[in-house]
Amino acid sequence: MKLFLKGERCHTEKCAVEKRNFAPGQHGKDRKPKLVGYGLQLREKQKARRYYQLLEGQFRNLFEKASAMKGITGENLLNMLERRLDSVVYRMGFATSRAQARQFVRHGHVAVNGRRVTIPSYTVRKGDVISLRDKARSMIVVRHNVDTLDRQTPAWLETGDGGLQVTISELPSRSQIDVPVREQLIVELYSK
Repeated sequence: MKLFLKGERCHTEKCAVEKRNFAPGQHGKDRKPKLVGYGLQLREKQKARRYYQLLEGQFRNLFEKASAMKGITGENLLNMLERRLDSVVYRMGFATSRAQARQFVRHGHVAVNGRRVTIPSYTVRKGDVISLRDKARSMIVVRHNVDTLDRQTPAWLETGDGGLQVTISELPSRSQIDVPVREQLIVELYSK
């Protein structure tokens, strides 16, 4: 399944999923995978992990926090994943991929409430203002991304300052998160 991890490359014919849509190895074309039960749950967890580019430990810790919160665990998990700073920067359209968004945060190009934050896993809260710092606003890569990317800003984010600043107006709900993941299978996997 296409997860669009390589940014613009996944929109061209160079995408690996388009070129080779079968399992790796000598007998990959002949093998038809039958996923049931555990395999299906594991595939969904790995898809979510790769989509948000997290390590297993980070993902597990987020799941533990989500299960301790009130409400539906799967929705809490997706809510926390979307509220990560690198994910918000990606949703704002400053970066072509989540990896690039993570790098922008690590290099100190993003400010939360006027203060520089270099931690990609920083969880934003309702009312936080995320903006690009002055040096980053003039970067060619950022200008190119802001001008050319045709990404819609989610309803839970309010843009301002010519698209270079965003305010968290509300916490994201499941209907506002367009991630192709069935979170219930992830909850079932970790609940074993």
